[in-house]
Amino acid sequence: MTDIHQLAQALYEAQEQRRPIPPLTQTHALSVEDAYQIQRVNIERRVGGGDSIVGYKVGLTSKPMQRQLGVGEPDFGHLLQSMAFRHGEVVAYPLIQPKVEAEIAFVLREALAGPGLTEADVLRATEYVVPAIEVIDSRIADWKIQLADTVADNASSGCFVVGDGGVDPRTLNLATLGGVLYVNGEVAETGAGAAVLGHPARSVAWLANKLGELGTTLHRGAVVLSGAISAAVPVRTGDRVEVSFGRLGRVSVRVGE
Repeated sequence: MTDIHQLAQALYEAQEQRRPIPPLTQTHALSVEDAYQIQRVNIERRVGGGDSIVGYKVGLTSKPMQRQLGVGEPDFGHLLQSMAFRHGEVVAYPLIQPKVEAEIAFVLREALAGPGLTEADVLRATEYVVPAIEVIDSRIADWKIQLADTVADNASSGCFVVGDGGVDPRTLNLATLGGVLYVNGEVAETGAGAAVLGHPARSVAWLANKLGELGTTLHRGAVVLSGAISAAVPVRTGDRVEVSFGRLGRVSVRVGE
């Protein structure tokens, strides 16, 4: 029998001590359902300690990543208030082996209760979209993850930064919107919204529908990181990261200790 709480404790301690652990799947036959239970245990522990859920992230939104892990749909993780940083700030968060991704973030004006939602429903319910930097991280040594490892580890979440302002998504073509990821002033990656399930709003619809299956509503005011438009780039302490999405704007952050 899988000891959900024991595995959750191992991931919790790995983050607190900044010491990665071997893959959970190396020693346990974990189902995806088991992995989401592990994720939820640690989220509830942090909320019980005074943190709060401010939104969600969607991962595995590109076909190459899905093929790499042998899956046919994305996964999701929770965003906590302690993970949120503002444009221009220095990230002060317990990171182990961080990488950065350029993403389009959605901020909801209305709750979304799945299943059965479409990207059109998402666009109607969105207050605005903003450029975002997701700092992903893994408590699993050397990023040697299988699907259950990343799901249990809160979808390999680290922290995130969203830009100021915001744009009505219905005034943009988010599928063709191009973004550039810079590290220390140099172009590191480029991509477009279509890399995220064909359209970033489709990713948010998937999330709302998945949460609906689990009996949860995507709440009003939630921040949703819709998925990376390109490959993730490793970063180190002191690196300056910037993302530019044309009309959507820019966002930047410096990686701290």
